[in-house]
Amino acid sequence: MIDQHGPSLTAAEPPPRPHASFGRTLLGRTIGGYVAFADATTRWTEFGRDNLAPFLAGERPCVLAFWHGRLMLARHGWPLKDARVPCNALISQSKDGEIIAVAMETVGLKTTRGSTAKAGKDKGGARALRDLVKATKLGETVAITPDGPKGPRMRATLGTVQLARLTGAPVVPMAWCSAPRITLNSWDRFFIPAPFGRGVFVWGKPIDVPRDGDDLALEAARQEIEAALNAVTDEADARMGAPRMTPATRPMVEIGPATWRETP
Repeated sequence: MIDQHGPSLTAAEPPPRPHASFGRTLLGRTIGGYVAFADATTRWTEFGRDNLAPFLAGERPCVLAFWHGRLMLARHGWPLKDARVPCNALISQSKDGEIIAVAMETVGLKTTRGSTAKAGKDKGGARALRDLVKATKLGETVAITPDGPKGPRMRATLGTVQLARLTGAPVVPMAWCSAPRITLNSWDRFFIPAPFGRGVFVWGKPIDVPRDGDDLALEAARQEIEAALNAVTDEADARMGAPRMTPATRPMVEIGPATWRETP
């Protein structure tokens, strides 16, 4: 429902998802509580929040994009107290994804389950895409990790581009860094923030994806989104004096006898 104040917060109901086990529910709620506590006790300095203002006001939906390694405090990127519309986060259908979904819902976000299909196995990506498109038609914002759920690190897939093309919603890149923190030796170099620290949050300029673009235009948009995400991540890290996080090397493909190159 749309009124003069923008889309209603109760416009869309999240699709049903499998019931979480007691253990995963408890762990998800515990993580969600920790995320809310760490966010609330961090002394934040924000840059580029004006880029988010029209979307918080409900003037139009957007696609919030951030790297998987910065998932834990990404909820700060959509300040609920200032938002006139809800935010839907895309979460994988794995057991770990169930924990993350419960954590996200604990801190006030909606979730949609699904991820890119691999080796012919349906992972709910098509249905999730339809659900996210429906959400944006109701004026709601969506959030996605373009390198999730399993990488390669800081390399955007075409899924984010396709979502922006289908919805007409611009992509807003965002990133954070805080100290003190723990950096896991995982594929995404996952950040775990400590409470009562200092943090920087950066939002980049919105990126529009052409709705009628051909394959070359969509690949150009993918590269633009990837570069913008790496730029805001570099800025957040630099402002906190953290080492620069480097993207993973892309898989190599054979293009001729004894000739190899990185995939685009």
